[in-house]
Amino acid sequence: MAVSDRASLTRFAWLAVAAAVLTIALKSGAYLITGSVGLLSDAIESLVNLAGALMAMAMLTVAARPPDEDHAYGHTKAEYFSSVVEGSLILVAALSIATAAVHRLARPQPIEQAGLGIAISIVAMGINLAAALVVLRAGRQYRSVTLEADAHHLLADVWTSAGVISGIAIVKSTGWQPLDPIVGFLIAGNIIRTGYRIISESVSGLMDSALPAEDQDTLRSTLAKYHTSGAQFHALRTRRAGPRRFVSMHVLVPGDWTVQRGHELLERIEGDLRAALPDAAVFTHLEAIEDPASYDDVEFDRGA
Repeated sequence: MAVSDRASLTRFAWLAVAAAVLTIALKSGAYLITGSVGLLSDAIESLVNLAGALMAMAMLTVAARPPDEDHAYGHTKAEYFSSVVEGSLILVAALSIATAAVHRLARPQPIEQAGLGIAISIVAMGINLAAALVVLRAGRQYRSVTLEADAHHLLADVWTSAGVISGIAIVKSTGWQPLDPIVGFLIAGNIIRTGYRIISESVSGLMDSALPAEDQDTLRSTLAKYHTSGAQFHALRTRRAGPRRFVSMHVLVPGDWTVQRGHELLERIEGDLRAALPDAAVFTHLEAIEDPASYDDVEFDRGA
C-alpha cells in the first residue's frame, strides 16, 4: 500500500473503537453485577482502549496526508504521536486500577453473581481478541506503528480479562476476598509493562533511529551487485518515519565517467532499492573515487 493510500487504514481503527465501546458496556455491566474490582479494572482499561483507538484514527488520517510546502517529507511521523499518547493513557489506566485495588484491599467485599460476571467477561474478551488479531495483522502488513500499538493494547486487555476471570473463579471457590484486589495489582503491573514498551518504541521512531537490521541487510545485499561495475558506497544513512523508509548514501565512481553514465547508474540503484524496500525514499549523491574531497563528508557533519 502506498503511503498516499493509507487513509483507508482508519477502518481498522474504527474496528478498535467498536470493540472498545462494546466491551466497556459489557465489563461495566459485569462490574455492577459482581462488585469485583478486577472487573472494574478491566472496564477502566477498555475506556483507555477507546481513547487510544480514537487517537489512532485521528493520527492515521494526518499521517496519510501527502507532502506539502511545510512538510516536504510527509506527515507519517504523526503515527508515533498516537503511539506515545496511547502508551501514556495505558500508564494512567494502570494507576487508576492500582488505586482501586488499594481501596478494595483495605475493605474487602464479597463478589456477587460471579458466574454471570464471568460469562459477560468471556464475551468481552472474545470481542477484544478478534479485533486485536485483525488490527495486528493489518499493522504488520502495512507497517503501521499506530495499528500495532492499538493491537498490542487490545491484546493486553485480553490477558487482563483472562486474569480477572481466573481471579473471580478462585475467589468464589475459596472465599478468599483479598485475591480480587491482588489480581487488580497484577493487571496494573502488566499494563505498565505494555505501556512502557509502546512508548519506548515510539520514542525510538521520533528519534530517527536507523532501519532494523534485516532492512540494513537488504540494502547491503542490493548494493553489493554494483561493486563489479566499479562503484563504491559510503555515508549510508537510514531512518524510519511510520511506514516510510528514508535511505541516503554517496555513490563513488571513476572520475572519468560522464555525467550521463553516472546518472543512469544512480537511477538503477535507486530503482533497485525502492523495489527491495517498498515505500523507501532514496537519496543518492555522486562522487569521484579519485577525489580526496569525496571522503571528507563521510560523517554526518561535513569535515567532522
